[in-house]
Amino acid sequence: MTNNLNIICPCGNSPQNTALLYQNCCGRLHTNSQKADSPEQLMRSRYTGFVLKLYDYLIATHHPKYLLGLTASTLAQSPETHWLSLEIISVSNTGLHGQVEFQAWYKDEAGINAIHELSDFKCVDGEWLYTQGEQFDAIFPKRNQACLCGSGKKFKQCCL
Repeated sequence: MTNNLNIICPCGNSPQNTALLYQNCCGRLHTNSQKADSPEQLMRSRYTGFVLKLYDYLIATHHPKYLLGLTASTLAQSPETHWLSLEIISVSNTGLHGQVEFQAWYKDEAGINAIHELSDFKCVDGEWLYTQGEQFDAIFPKRNQACLCGSGKKFKQCCL
């Protein structure tokens, strides 16, 4: 877990265009002082869990029937990833089931890419859990759109 709770939360949640501090956003879920109240909130906290390498949290918020042998130690052995940003595309919630379509942007030796997924969630005993997701090709920003790395520059002047 991060020692600096005063960082801007990596999930990018910014109600009223004000970025939230980690301790006031996903940090509350990571410390178990609060449970996710929606699939989107869980998705954001799981992205932040990947950024901060909170593998036990990722396993704890993954529905046990869908783990298929995945463990925190398996996740820890994954190649190092430099996460850039999370983009929520759509959210749906119908009672005890929900879906979140997102792109989690990262940079590696091959350049910039994204995990583009439509994730499924179930609410079990009042707790939202990730079940599985369907992967798609990344949708890159247009040249004149804001860069996904958060620099504030246009994509063509930054990471393109």
